[in-house]
Amino acid sequence: MLPNRHSRIPSWQHTLARELTCVGRGLHTGRRVSMRLRPAEPDTGIRFLRLDAGPGQRLVTADWRNVTESELCTVITNESGVTVHTVEHLLAALRGCEIDNAIIELDGPEVPIMDGSAAPFVSLLRRIGVVRQPAARRALLVRKPVVVSGDRYAALLPAPRPQITVEIDFPNPVIGRQRYSLTLEPEAFAREVAAARTFGFAHELRALQARGLAAGGSLASAILVDEQRVVNEEGLRFPDEFARHKLLDCVGDLALLGVPVIGHFVAYKPGHRLCHQLLRALDAAGDATSRIVVDADGAYDGPADAAPSADAGSETIRDSQARG
Repeated sequence: MLPNRHSRIPSWQHTLARELTCVGRGLHTGRRVSMRLRPAEPDTGIRFLRLDAGPGQRLVTADWRNVTESELCTVITNESGVTVHTVEHLLAALRGCEIDNAIIELDGPEVPIMDGSAAPFVSLLRRIGVVRQPAARRALLVRKPVVVSGDRYAALLPAPRPQITVEIDFPNPVIGRQRYSLTLEPEAFAREVAAARTFGFAHELRALQARGLAAGGSLASAILVDEQRVVNEEGLRFPDEFARHKLLDCVGDLALLGVPVIGHFVAYKPGHRLCHQLLRALDAAGDATSRIVVDADGAYDGPADAAPSADAGSETIRDSQARG
């Protein structure tokens, strides 16, 4: 038994209290996109609907098995070849706010980049609140270390609660070596990580745009770094904003597992490709993890039909009180 007071994961699944809509541009496509998030039934998970795709081809599930690209962002693709690009910031916001189930409608191929962080999504989610659902939350309990390594590495280690630690090391003196660690809880995520923005280097920008990428990038949606300084006039939001954003990306990529992870994710020089390699290694190491059901008094191993039911009705929990 793993007591819930140790894992700090709410016992019940949650969804949005109501719909929300936002409009922006895709970072890489540059296309204007309208996005609507809708509440979803228990055990739905996070699902994208490409409204501009043909009938029967619109559904793209946020699942690590659907990852098809991971060079500069996370791209997921369905069996019909319909893609959704740059899902990581939104998925991080949903996981950080402990939302299990949502339908995300898009009229284009990419999630809007907003200001380059997860903060706009978190602000919207907190404004509308979440609803506790009559279904127990499931989680992935790490029982044995799983590691992928080379000149960089990532690992999932046994731990009593969800925790993430990242270390980055860039030759650029503006960034250098930074380390950041976070116990993943809604308040800490919103306060310490959500506002950290994506970043890029001035000398790489032209090459990316020549490849048809970063078409929607601007100083309003990313930190731009040249050889000696941050180009953005407002500077950084945190002294170690670069490491914090890498941690945010990892939260989003881990969310592709579909359930919270009770364990410690540790990475040196993390990136999307490295995270996805770790998820594949995790799947291959079958005995390294267990799917558990989080009960009101603790967590236990058991099949899906053993999940307890909530009391009749559901409870609306506003803003930072979304604890379940």
